[in-house]
Amino acid sequence: MVGIVIVSHSWKIAEGVCDLAREMAHGHEGIIPAGGLDDGSTGTDAEKIANAIVEADTGDGVVILADIGSAIMSAESAIEILEEEERGINAVIADAPIVEGAVCAVVEAAGGGSIESVLTAAEESREANKL
Repeated sequence: MVGIVIVSHSWKIAEGVCDLAREMAHGHEGIIPAGGLDDGSTGTDAEKIANAIVEADTGDGVVILADIGSAIMSAESAIEILEEEERGINAVIADAPIVEGAVCAVVEAAGGGSIESVLTAAEESREANKL
């Protein structure tokens, strides 16, 4: 099953997005938060993200959703760390809104979707109208 990692500058945001997405996917556990710094402050850490990717991976790949700016750069660095360690994890970053994308991605993953279909589901959430 495809894993999902939520990267935010805030632990509370990352954890909250995961909670909401799990609820929408009837308890799917393959979504892991990677938010904030270890001391509880705001920020992102590539090593923390890399660890979350490893935790989320079951062999089918991992889709990463990130909030803003350096969260993307930290996620890219995390992927590079894992490549250097030759972990063999297929991890990709979705160009998607973090909340809507996470919900769509986790529902697709819980249904057995491939990494490509999970990534597509997350990215297509950009087109959803709210009104």
